[in-house]
Amino acid sequence: EHWDASTGGSWRYVSVLDSEEYAFHGCFHEVRPDRIVQTFTWEGDPDGVALETLDFEDLGDGRTRLHAQSLCDSFEDRDAWLRSGMETGVNEGYATLDGLLADGTL
Repeated sequence: EHWDASTGGSWRYVSVLDSEEYAFHGCFHEVRPDRIVQTFTWEGDPDGVALETLDFEDLGDGRTRLHAQSLCDSFEDRDAWLRSGMETGVNEGYATLDGLLADGTL
């Protein structure tokens, strides 16, 4: 729905799968060329807020390595997120991004 990728900005994303809606939102705490710190909340569990840190490492030749860390409130929350299939969505998102970069769309 919106994406303001600047320090102090926010974002919200809604996905529909098999006619079921899944919504996520967060705030950008720090946005720099080499680092993003943001919150991530699945609106189906509004008390489960994760703090995500994304560090970008320049590998040269136009390549970048992403180091990502997500911190959540408890081991139980972490395990529930992993069981939810979130990993599949993350991997699909990165594959889509790789495709867009490869074909010059981005």
